[in-house]
Amino acid sequence: MTDIAVSIVIPTQRRPEALARAVRSSFAQTGVAPLQLELIVVDNDEAPSVRSLVESLAAEAPFAVHYVHEPRPGVANARNAGVAEVKGAFIAFLDDDEEAPSGWLAALLEVQSRFEADLVFGPVRARLPDSVVAHRAYLEHFFSRSDPAQAGLIDHYYGCGDSLVRRAALPDRSHPFADARNQTGGEDDLLFAEMRAKGARIAWAPDAWVWEHPTPDRIGLRYAILRAFVYGQGASTECANAVPPDRLGVAGWMVQGLAQAGIFGLVALLQWLFRAPRRAFALDRAARGLGKTFWWRPFQVRLYGLPASV
Repeated sequence: MTDIAVSIVIPTQRRPEALARAVRSSFAQTGVAPLQLELIVVDNDEAPSVRSLVESLAAEAPFAVHYVHEPRPGVANARNAGVAEVKGAFIAFLDDDEEAPSGWLAALLEVQSRFEADLVFGPVRARLPDSVVAHRAYLEHFFSRSDPAQAGLIDHYYGCGDSLVRRAALPDRSHPFADARNQTGGEDDLLFAEMRAKGARIAWAPDAWVWEHPTPDRIGLRYAILRAFVYGQGASTECANAVPPDRLGVAGWMVQGLAQAGIFGLVALLQWLFRAPRRAFALDRAARGLGKTFWWRPFQVRLYGLPASV
């Protein structure tokens, strides 16, 4: 029996059309033997709402497809449920609003092998509907991810979507993502920060890019700026959750964030008065600064794990 080399994990919550696109893109991967792959779809809905869809998609698959129902809401719960089921030496994470070109997985694996990396990340290219006109340049930038054109080791990390993780490098192979981040997100930041602190090698694979198709409810300035605020909270929260807590680090981020919010808030205000085309970029920087300053519980924003009625 052939050992599984890579387990592709796609968590999802009530996005059947997007999920079908992401799953089918995983089926089209080239340069990797199908017998060495498996796909795990984690349905993070109270009811098993995409079970029948996944079962029908499995009939098209060139490799094994496993359906996992995780009824407890929360992004960390969903990712942990997927990780607990994997059999591969590597875990490739693909979000349900992403679409991978055929060479995606092979490009991640090539860079991992070349640099003996524990974590590999690739670019994300936002694909917005033609109907999006207001702040289009900012929104395309916000939903995208880029870095140097050359592959190599890097000293920072990104989010789970479009990543490859060496399973043996996980600090906990069955429950690596923090439950405390179920509603706010950032569970991947905490994990990857811990792995980096323990000496994990992190690499960048410029050819391992994916499309991102933001859902209609997210394509807007309100959501993006709110998310920018949450991103800003990450650095301060990481220091606060360190063992022992890095209070000096928290204070430093808060002071930096206050200055950032003041400077870019003023820039954004002036640009808004004159209707500058790139005014949303300054507002984003101000929001991230506020997030660094106001990071504790009363200011935490719930982005995940919402019930179906919300």
